[in-house]
Amino acid sequence: MKVALVFPGQGAQYVGMGRELYGRYEAARAVFDEADRVLGYPLSQLCFEGPEDTLRVTYHTQPALLVASVAAYRVLCEVMGAHPTAAVWQPVVAAGHSLGEYTALVAAGSLSFGDAVHLVQQRGRWMDEACPAGQGAMAAVLGMEPSELEIICKHCSEGTQVVELANLNCPGQIVISGSAPAVERAAKIARERGARRVVPLQVSGPFHSSLMRPAADKLAALLDQVEFRPAQIPVAANVDGRLLREPAEIRDALVRQLCAPVRWEDDVRAMLAAGAEAFIEVGPGTVLSGLIKKIGKGIRVFHVEDEASLRETAAGLGARA
Repeated sequence: MKVALVFPGQGAQYVGMGRELYGRYEAARAVFDEADRVLGYPLSQLCFEGPEDTLRVTYHTQPALLVASVAAYRVLCEVMGAHPTAAVWQPVVAAGHSLGEYTALVAAGSLSFGDAVHLVQQRGRWMDEACPAGQGAMAAVLGMEPSELEIICKHCSEGTQVVELANLNCPGQIVISGSAPAVERAAKIARERGARRVVPLQVSGPFHSSLMRPAADKLAALLDQVEFRPAQIPVAANVDGRLLREPAEIRDALVRQLCAPVRWEDDVRAMLAAGAEAFIEVGPGTVLSGLIKKIGKGIRVFHVEDEASLRETAAGLGARA
């Protein structure tokens, strides 16, 4: 079966993620232990025990999610590779939502795990620094077309007070991001013009908006110092849904991603066009699984984050955990 690998982004974290796989599988232990060495502090303990408010800090959240997702992926590979029917499982494309794009690049063999851990920690720190706390905001808008919402955002933007489309997740679900007053104005107008619902998001900054430009500039300089290899399977870029393999294109997409909307619906459609017959969400939560099911009816979706989901996925792919 040709599968697409998808990896979650910020917001999917929870205290206890990865703990069960760490206790059962050496492959998972090796991932968490390496991350602790790279970062110089016990990230594994933060993932397993919290506290939750510390785990929610962006420069902790981002490496924590990457590590938990890579651990789950390596356990999945170990389980499937040890089974005589493993040939039925063939990853052909990968993608990740925002932060998850780095995890996808690790899975695709383009980026080393150690480099990825360091990169996303710095990425999270610079994202936090780009906009002072309380000045930025994000909100999910349900039941409105992108073109109409974009007009509203332009109407509500002036000078440094901007609001922009940040995530095009699936039909009828869009996230807007920007300065807090502009986001509030856009949310009010969206409700007045028929949005089914507008939900403020509990985030620390206006991610995927032009207010992240200072972070993008710093990230670009760091990415130039990191080795990227040609991806073994293509990775769908958040910024435009293109399937990327070459290092130069990957670097460019990662820089642009910080200030541009995550076009998750485009990513999913690109993966389907690339031949994906099923999707496996690897890492904490099932947010992406829900979005994928809304993008295409009848798509087979699995997920792996603990022993129960690992066994269910392995059985669905024709193996036994």
